Amino acid sequence: MPFTPAHQPPGQPTPLGWHFAFVGKDLLLPDNGSETLSLPPGAALMAPVETCHYLGRLDEHDCWACVLDEPPAGWRGVNLRAAMMQLPAPLSAVAGRAAQVLEWDRTHRFCGVCATPTVRQAHERSRHCPACGHTVYPRISPAMMALVWRPGELLLARAPHFIPGMYSALAGFVEPGETLEDCVAREVAEEVGVRVKNLRYFGSQSWPFPHSLMVAFTAEWDGGEIVRQPEEIEDAGWYPFDALPGIPPLFSISGYLIRHAVETLPRQAA
Repeated sequence: MPFTPAHQPPGQPTPLGWHFAFVGKDLLLPDNGSETLSLPPGAALMAPVETCHYLGRLDEHDCWACVLDEPPAGWRGVNLRAAMMQLPAPLSAVAGRAAQVLEWDRTHRFCGVCATPTVRQAHERSRHCPACGHTVYPRISPAMMALVWRPGELLLARAPHFIPGMYSALAGFVEPGETLEDCVAREVAEEVGVRVKNLRYFGSQSWPFPHSLMVAFTAEWDGGEIVRQPEEIEDAGWYPFDALPGIPPLFSISGYLIRHAVETLPRQAA
């Protein structure tokens, strides 16, 4: 299901469209358990035009993001994270995009410079201040993820907000003036007190909670003992490849990263 992004709707809409409708932070899904979000043009769950955003085309069907006050009959609100885990990967990805566009629009209704109401632009995805000329675009916050390893073991940690028993790679937001490599070294040192070397890029994932871009690396341990940052890390330790604790599902890049590491990294010291 190829997706072609766009910000302007076509002159001729497709007969059916994907409509990613939200009530608050919840994505609306059909109450009958179906995974389809296809609706005829004009049946966008009766969303006001000013709350709808065109996203592009998925598998030759127009995609829209919109906001409603309450779920219509036959639909139910589902927490976005849970909904994305239920949907096929292409729909999940566009649902995440829809959530980020709507959150950007919601939080930039007024100019951050002079407080004047902003106006949506037709030629690009932006909001413009008619008073001072300030323009805002959808916000993306880069964050690194680092899976620290030594032969046969992975350093996994859990934050206080994780579900019980869940451990993952280390992660943190990039600070102004930092490279991704600088961020990895700083965050690992801050959160667990160890040094790393030999960073290897693994992949990235858009993470709409609320507007992150997760950039994942593996990083080889270069010394130091684990010392937790109490405010950020509830527990951390070295785990053998064949005795890992609970890890994230494949829905998140951390799940892929950890499983790929187990399959590819050295299992014994040289």
